[in-house]
Amino acid sequence: MPRLAILYVRAIDRLNYRLGRIIMYGIFLMIGVLLWSSLSKTFFMPSKWTLEIAQFALVAYYMLGGPYSIQLRANVRMDLFYGSWSPRTKAMVDAFTVLFLIFYLGVMLYGALTSTAYALGYFGDEPFRFWRELAWAFLTGGPAGAEEMLGFLERSPTAWRPYLWPVKVIMTIGIFLMLLQAVSELLKDIATLRGVDLRAGEPTAGLRAEDA
Repeated sequence: MPRLAILYVRAIDRLNYRLGRIIMYGIFLMIGVLLWSSLSKTFFMPSKWTLEIAQFALVAYYMLGGPYSIQLRANVRMDLFYGSWSPRTKAMVDAFTVLFLIFYLGVMLYGALTSTAYALGYFGDEPFRFWRELAWAFLTGGPAGAEEMLGFLERSPTAWRPYLWPVKVIMTIGIFLMLLQAVSELLKDIATLRGVDLRAGEPTAGLRAEDA
């Protein structure tokens, strides 16, 4: 395998593994918020923010934990014949089916960037141009320069009315990391077909290492 591909797989896997190990403790944040929600409704004045904070925490939990789940192959899959296949056959099928995941995540990323741009006050039909100009404004003028690019910030239509751009930014980052992890999985499957197991760093059993 090309060295660049190996470095990519190691870097993305390391990043998403460490992030996933941190995000997994977010379950305790959700438990704490929902516990406080129950206590406040029972003994005090009900809090307006608890339901949406729990929802936002759940979004961060499964969006940022998604790349880790893909890396561990812990995502839901239909295993009718898959379990009895050889490693090479599995890699061949996975290398094909992961292309659909990459396409799906690409479409999702475009939608997330568009939705986040809308949440920051951009109502046009060229979201990538908005992001380029926003990045340039930040680089040249700092936070103040970027703030001038923002319009009417989208808020939730609830009593608490929080801004929605933070959770949309988290969703965009999560989808982007899942896309990077999906490409990493594709490279691992290609490596398996060539005789190298990038997951273990050793030649795959039953395949010739010299074919790598």
